Amino acid sequence: MIISSKSDLGRKREENQDAYAAGELAGGAVYALVCDGMGGAQAGALASSTAVKTMRERLLSAYRAGMSDLSIKSLLVSTIELANKEIYALSLSDQANEGMGTTAVAVIVNEDYAFIAHAGDSRAYRIADGVPIQLTRDHSVVQRMVENGEITPEEAVTHPQKHIITSALGVENTPKIDFCQEPLEDGELLLICTDGLTNYTTPADLVNCTSDGEYHRYCDRLVDLANSNGGGDNITVVIIEK
Repeated sequence: MIISSKSDLGRKREENQDAYAAGELAGGAVYALVCDGMGGAQAGALASSTAVKTMRERLLSAYRAGMSDLSIKSLLVSTIELANKEIYALSLSDQANEGMGTTAVAVIVNEDYAFIAHAGDSRAYRIADGVPIQLTRDHSVVQRMVENGEITPEEAVTHPQKHIITSALGVENTPKIDFCQEPLEDGELLLICTDGLTNYTTPADLVNCTSDGEYHRYCDRLVDLANSNGGGDNITVVIIEK
C-alpha cells in the first residue's frame, strides 16, 4: 500500500489547527489519523495534536496482525474514546483551553477492508473506478437538516450553519462515534481529509486529481485546488492506495 499526505495552512488562517499521522502496522496493515481542531488561541491546535499523538501511540502499541474485524472495530472506537478523555481533561485543566475540541477520523486498512471510526465532519472517501463514495456521515447541523428534509444537499453546501458540528472530541465525556467497514480492492484509493478540502472542492475534483497514477502528486494537486478556490480553512489530506 502507498500512503501520501499533506497539510496546509490555507490562505486565510494564521495557524494550522489540523493534525494527522499515517504509517505501517503489523502484518502489512496501515493506519491514518486526521483531526481538525477548534478553539480559541492555540487550543484547537493543542486538541488536534493531542488527539493524533494519543491515537497513534494507542494503535502502534495495541494493533496485532491477524486481529478479527470485531477486534479492529473495538480498537478504533476505544482509541478515539481515549483521545477524547485526554482532550476533555485538558479543557478542564486550564481556562485558556475552555471550549477546545477536534474532529477525528481513525482508519486501519488491512488486506481486505478499510475500517473507519470518526467523530465530526472530517471525512473518508473510497475512490473506485472513477467514482467517489463518501464513507463517513458528517456529524453536523446541516447534515441533520438534510436528513430531516429541511434543506437539500445543494442548499447544505452554502448554508450559514455549515460549520456547526454536533460531535467532537474534548467537548463532553461521551462523543458520538460512528464506525464503518468497507472493502478496498487493489488499485482503489481511500482518501481522508478535513473540511478545508471538501468545502473548496467537489467530489468530482477528488477523482480528477487522483486518476493518473502519479501518486506522489495527488495530495499536492488537491491542496493547490482548494487554495485556488479560496483556501478559507486549513487543508489536510491523507491518501492510501491499495
